Amino acid sequence: MAPPWPPPAIMAEPERDPSNPHRYPEPEIAAIYRAIFERRDVRHFRPGPLPPCALDRLLDAAHAGPSVGYMQPWRFLHITDPALRREMHALVEAERQNTAAHLPSRQQEFLKLKVEGLRECAELLVVALMDGRESHIFGRRTLPEMDLASAACAIQNLWLAARAEGVGVGWVSFFDPEALAALLAMPPGARPIAILCLGQAESFPEQPLLEQLGWGQRLPRDQWLFENRWPEDATPTPPAY
Repeated sequence: MAPPWPPPAIMAEPERDPSNPHRYPEPEIAAIYRAIFERRDVRHFRPGPLPPCALDRLLDAAHAGPSVGYMQPWRFLHITDPALRREMHALVEAERQNTAAHLPSRQQEFLKLKVEGLRECAELLVVALMDGRESHIFGRRTLPEMDLASAACAIQNLWLAARAEGVGVGWVSFFDPEALAALLAMPPGARPIAILCLGQAESFPEQPLLEQLGWGQRLPRDQWLFENRWPEDATPTPPAY
């Protein structure tokens, strides 16, 4: 089931807390949590452009994401060439077929998950990690993958801002990174991590699409929140195929 809205914890908070002057007013807090709980991976879009200046606002929100060591590892490519969009769709469709071939079950169900949003959406973005990231070691000496975490935070910023603006976002991850990098003339060391489809959404479902289709459920808190040490009986998230 979808989380209750507003979440009870938010409803229980006082509207004014003199000991915490940095706390937002209650309606603003509720709006932030609403965007978090109602964010969806949108697959189908209505025709038409985004509202004026919406893309600029969403990109500014992405660029305000937390950046490890302030390295700002994300790079966004705005795809405006229709021919290039068609080539990207072909790459994505090829990987969708390859993924289906490697599923031990539910192959036909998986193939029903269309990627036509890549051709229908108003705006198309590719998010990549920059080249030359190795020289940025602040916060990454033992955890070099933090550049990926940082870029993912930028994507989430854009996604939540888009939901607040009523703009649908679909995150496409079916692609061969090397093939897409070559198609987009990326330099050695740069790596695409996401294709983002943006447009006017047909709807924002109450539940995430994959949850609706039985591909998984949100884990209960006792399965992902541990105290002090990793419990001996903890289990990985089971696959739905």
